[in-house]
Amino acid sequence: MPEPEALCALVEASLDDDKAEDIVVIDLKGRSSFADYMIIASGRSDRHVGALAEHIIEKLKASGLSSVPAEGRDRGDWVLLDGGDVVVHLFRPEVRIFYNLEKLWSEDAPEDTEGEDSDEDSDGESAASEALA
Repeated sequence: MPEPEALCALVEASLDDDKAEDIVVIDLKGRSSFADYMIIASGRSDRHVGALAEHIIEKLKASGLSSVPAEGRDRGDWVLLDGGDVVVHLFRPEVRIFYNLEKLWSEDAPEDTEGEDSDEDSDGESAASEALA
């Protein structure tokens, strides 16, 4: 299996070649157990987002990954690709603005502090989980 840095570079190059917009790479090493890198990018339309996803899947498989699980390919608003050590989020611009993952995962994001100014309602559900429903 390729090194995480090589996978990250492969995904970035694919996105750049396919004219993805606003490509952001977030280094998660030491901050997350599920991946070393998160890459976020936008496509201009649902078809563009779908094409970006397809090309990344093809290139990741060609690099040696046996499978690349993907969620959201049927809609094209937000596609999530699991490249093992590299997780890729592809959005249409307005969906990306709504979820604002860059802010959530930025280096200076506050640590989770239970009970302090929480966005949880009386049932313990966060505003983010309600938005996904």
